[in-house]
Amino acid sequence: MDAPEEPLPPVIYTMENKPIVTCAGDQNLFTSIYPTLSQQLPREPMEWRRSYGRAPKMIHLESNFVQFKEELLPKEGNKALLTFPFLHIYWTECCDTEVYKATVKDDLTKWQNVLKAYSSVDWLIVVVENDAKKKNKTNILPRASIVDKIRNDFCNKQSDRCVVLSDPLKDSSRTQESWNAFLTKLRTLLLMSFTKNLGKFEDDMRTLREKRTEPGWSFCEYFMVQEELAFVFEMLQQFEDALVQYDELDALFSQYVVNFGAGDGANWLTFFCQPVKSWNGLILRKPIDMEKRELIQRQEATLLDLRSYLFSRQCTLLLFLQRPWEVAQRALELLHSCVQELKLLEVSVPPGALDCWVFLSCLEVLQRIEGCCDRAQIDSNIAHTVGLWSYATEKLKSLGYLCGLVSEKGPNSEDLNRTVDLLAGLGAERPETANTAQSPYKKLKEALSSVEAFEKHYLDLSHATIEMFTSIGRIRSAKLVGKDLAEFYMRKKSPQKAEMYLQGALKNYLAEGWALPITHTRKQLAECQKRLGQIENYLQTSSLLASDQHLTTDEREYFCREILSFASQQTDSPGHRVALPMHSFAQLRDLRFTPANAVVHVGGVLSVEITVCSQMPVPIHVEQIAIHVHFSIEKNSYRKTAEWLTKHKTANGVVNFPAEASPFPTSQSSLPALELYEMFERSPSDNSLNTTGIICKNVHMLLRRQESSTSLEASSGLALEDGAHVLRCAGVTLQPGPNTIVFRTQAREPGTYTLRQLCASLGPVWFVLPHIYPLVQYDVYSQEPQLLVEPLADSLLAGIPQKVKFTVTTGHYTVKNGDSLQLSNVDAMLILCPEENRAVIYSNTREKVSDALLRVQSSDKVTSISLPAAPTYHLIEFELEVLSLPSAPAAGGESTLLGVTEPHGKHKDTQKTGHCMATTDHKVSIDCPWSIYSTVIALTFSVPFRTTHSLLSSGTRKYVQVCVQNLSELDFQLSDSRLVDTHDSTDLRLIPLNTESEQCIHSRQAVFFVWELKWTQEPPPSLHCRFSTGFSPASEEQLSVSLKPYTYEFQVENFFTLYNVRAEISPPPGTEHCRTGSLCSLDVSITRLSDLLEVDKDEALMESDEYFSTKLMYEVVDNSSNWAVCGKSSGVISMPVTAQATHRVHMEVMPLFAGYLPLPDVRLFKYLPHHSAQSSQLDADSWIENDSLSVDKHVDDQLDSGSVKSRGSVHSAASSEHKGLPMPRLRALPPGQAFNSSAGTQVLVIPSKDDHVLEVSVT
Repeated sequence: MDAPEEPLPPVIYTMENKPIVTCAGDQNLFTSIYPTLSQQLPREPMEWRRSYGRAPKMIHLESNFVQFKEELLPKEGNKALLTFPFLHIYWTECCDTEVYKATVKDDLTKWQNVLKAYSSVDWLIVVVENDAKKKNKTNILPRASIVDKIRNDFCNKQSDRCVVLSDPLKDSSRTQESWNAFLTKLRTLLLMSFTKNLGKFEDDMRTLREKRTEPGWSFCEYFMVQEELAFVFEMLQQFEDALVQYDELDALFSQYVVNFGAGDGANWLTFFCQPVKSWNGLILRKPIDMEKRELIQRQEATLLDLRSYLFSRQCTLLLFLQRPWEVAQRALELLHSCVQELKLLEVSVPPGALDCWVFLSCLEVLQRIEGCCDRAQIDSNIAHTVGLWSYATEKLKSLGYLCGLVSEKGPNSEDLNRTVDLLAGLGAERPETANTAQSPYKKLKEALSSVEAFEKHYLDLSHATIEMFTSIGRIRSAKLVGKDLAEFYMRKKSPQKAEMYLQGALKNYLAEGWALPITHTRKQLAECQKRLGQIENYLQTSSLLASDQHLTTDEREYFCREILSFASQQTDSPGHRVALPMHSFAQLRDLRFTPANAVVHVGGVLSVEITVCSQMPVPIHVEQIAIHVHFSIEKNSYRKTAEWLTKHKTANGVVNFPAEASPFPTSQSSLPALELYEMFERSPSDNSLNTTGIICKNVHMLLRRQESSTSLEASSGLALEDGAHVLRCAGVTLQPGPNTIVFRTQAREPGTYTLRQLCASLGPVWFVLPHIYPLVQYDVYSQEPQLLVEPLADSLLAGIPQKVKFTVTTGHYTVKNGDSLQLSNVDAMLILCPEENRAVIYSNTREKVSDALLRVQSSDKVTSISLPAAPTYHLIEFELEVLSLPSAPAAGGESTLLGVTEPHGKHKDTQKTGHCMATTDHKVSIDCPWSIYSTVIALTFSVPFRTTHSLLSSGTRKYVQVCVQNLSELDFQLSDSRLVDTHDSTDLRLIPLNTESEQCIHSRQAVFFVWELKWTQEPPPSLHCRFSTGFSPASEEQLSVSLKPYTYEFQVENFFTLYNVRAEISPPPGTEHCRTGSLCSLDVSITRLSDLLEVDKDEALMESDEYFSTKLMYEVVDNSSNWAVCGKSSGVISMPVTAQATHRVHMEVMPLFAGYLPLPDVRLFKYLPHHSAQSSQLDADSWIENDSLSVDKHVDDQLDSGSVKSRGSVHSAASSEHKGLPMPRLRALPPGQAFNSSAGTQVLVIPSKDDHVLEVSVT
């Protein structure tokens, strides 16, 4: 709205009425006191406590003091509160008794009689004391005498109704105290009168409202009564309470109108159903519109009159409360509700009259607010007023259309007559706006005067409204006003101006997903583009509308015919194309390849079947549908192989494309889900249900505005790819709904082909899907011939025939008759040639083509396999049997030592740990006909057996044990097991203890073989053996080839027994058995069984004049903790190397448990002299023991040893006490050289007699 030419000062409206207080008695006295009284009365606030639990309020009291007249007293039935005297005061300054008796008393009596006649009990007598008059009279009685007489005569029970005001015109403390007491009393009486009379008035009003269901009840009469109460509140400056009265009247009337619309009408509503004859808008520039109030009082007001007057009073009170923005909000609600109420009451309104009334009212409210606020406040509160601007713009537009001001030819005579009638209904301009240049009356009259004036006013209002909406972020509303502007420009034959607004609105609707506004805006945009001659844009919009489900079938067919009409025209430039987006024409649903893995070799045929869903309402004949394909050569050569391509392709060959849920990119489906919750409101008093409903807690997420800087409509300038690789299908008719189209192509060049675009052509019109997503590819490969050799089982077993599969992939090579594979023979592996063996030929898709007899010819060095003839890109598969010679790795080095030293009791642990089969690789060179180079393949065979050996002793008798463990999943039959000496010694014999010739060995099980060693002369220092056994699968029948035996070679060293160790435990003297806790004797004897042998010649051997000797270390340990060794448990002895030389050791042990206890272990070690490099061994001097030998000869260098209990403590002591000194070394004797003849012996130990807890060891 334009600013006024001459800015007017803001007008402040106040209520002039004040509570009436009558004054009787001495009028001259009151006149002298009145100025001071009128100033002092409202200065101090008073707390006003009201009934019905309403909150107390602080009010400032003012009064209108008038001379007492009987006419002022209210008569019975008078409900006017504004003219009601709330208090009556009698003023006197009489200080003479005679004068009081003569005149004052009679006057007071008459005054009170009149008040009693009208039942008025709110009165006050004021006696003014004046010191000046006291000085002039001699017979003056004390003041108290006059006051007492008045109180006795008139205030018998209400003595406080007579007050004294001392020297009111003087300025003294006594006067001020007198004034304060008087004013307090006056305010108290006034408040009491207000409370009493207003309470009675409210009760009467409430009674009247409760009679509203009676036939004779009148809303207008009740309106005047409740407004009287509002006037009183306004008079007391309680504007909030006054506003509540008008709001209650507003709500009561609105409810009656709603009930009338529902069929429950009141009789008095017929007064408001009169035809509307005046529509001059709201009047807000004076506090009370007495003209309309009188119409209401006479029950002659129309609906608009009542609403106008009611809102004007609400507006005045809101401005008093400094809430101008609520005025704007209420005004917008009022204007909309009035339009609906007129329809509900079926009030006759001339066309355009209501638009005039709304337009004038909007501008009147806006100007009224502008008169109360400065420009900064108005600019910061646009959000409250922009609704009125928008409503005024809408109504002015309606008036322009109605009066012919928007038509191309201008208004006709009928439009002019309608304009005259509308202006006549406005009446004369009101005096308060007559001098205002930009009053609403003048604006409307000027806008309807001519086409140019209307266009100016309408455009100004529209642009101002759009700017306001945009500034506060209400973009949707701004775009809606822009659409109205576009419609206006279209009627004015200016489509170039309309397009901008339509595109802006469409962009906003697309961003937020409003389906119906999108459809409506596109229809307007299509008409605009057609007028502008924008062919491509018009065709694009037409295709979108033809596929729009929100239009009727006729409308969709119309836009479809527009496209077909253009497609059938002959254009001036034959090569010109109009590219349109595909999604409005048809949607790609799925794609299917044949073959399914989308992999084809060069020269192969590939078919692509697509399903297209036509969006058009009628069948469309398409000249050609094409798929543009992008060709690329893969850099990595391994991706060219058929195996890789087949492994990395989908098996079903179907690609599904996501269906577009809506014709715009951001649809409602992308918004979060509604979070709806039930809402209940209950009464706080009785907990009864008042209201129920549903609330949305994430409305801030759903109604967010989404703006985008780029246009969301698909650009018409789509890029068409031109390339040599195009799949075409001509002459296709697309029916509405799904259609299936098949493309076929023959692969020519290897590489990867990506489907990029889908195009459908209708003459010069091309519908293009610019990007096919998700990515769709098919691969063409040119494969080199390949040979693949792989075993049929998980692992090949050595020693038995195993099947191997040969796969020849021909690739681009054609296998001819006479082509063969040349395999070089390997000594340890045989290629078996069965009589009947066939090769199968498969196609590239694993379909069997044929089979042929396979010819295999073998010579000493080469095995030749003749291949059957096969075309390119086929497979040739056949199987051959191979046989690897079985042999176990020779047990030498560490294996020999382990085999020799392995005790018999640890076979189970060995069986558990060794579960992996030994393997042997055989490399075979193969010459292929398609290559000049040889292909080398490696076949890995696993030995099914794991073999270990061990040496067993019984005194000087020796035994060799061989353990054969089956690690495979097959069962084998063993036969002809042998153990031979590889050196063929004549003095040594191996006597087998296994008598069975054949034995079955199951999977994961073991078989043991034992041989006894016997010799006639001195045994050799080492024994070299070869174990062999024949084997064959237990489940198979007789094999066509003879299998070679399984062999295992090993050697055993130092197996002859040199020393015999015997231990014996004796009970204490005088007892028969050992007891727990008692010391027992342990006698250990170490006996040499042979003279000097080769194995004795080591660094521990010492030579003297008479004999050779060697140093041994013994150690007694009890790992089971049954015995406690007392004293020394180990020592070093010098042992003569002579047969039957014996060394005895005596020590004491204590049994710890009762029962049969095994003897402690006695261990022997070779005691070797130290080396300078090894300083961490034990000191020799600390270990040599001075024990006696059975051979009566002198032994040199006999030294005592310390008392040490275990080897662990020896090493610990050595490391701490002899650090840095050269130490001797210990080497355990092999189990074959030392035999413990006491092994397995047990001693009976009985418990002690004083033991309360008996512990028994069971072994």
